[in-house]
Amino acid sequence: MRIYIKVTPRSSKNEVVKISEGEYKVKITAPPVDGAANEALIKLLSQYFKVSKHMINIVGGKTAKIKMVDIG
Repeated sequence: MRIYIKVTPRSSKNEVVKISEGEYKVKITAPPVDGAANEALIKLLSQYFKVSKHMINIVGGKTAKIKMVDIG
């Protein structure tokens, strides 16, 4: 499954909000430094979708706020 995510780093809490089918808005507390935000994003998505962290792969937008993520 491929989804699109708008990430808000340095937020006050970790949160996943479904906007529409295949589109999500994610708030994470980690800063966008040295891949910390991407690691936090993968951890949060694995908990939200109840899959292993190894099943989640950021395929586009690794340094952008809008990311393309494959799950599964």
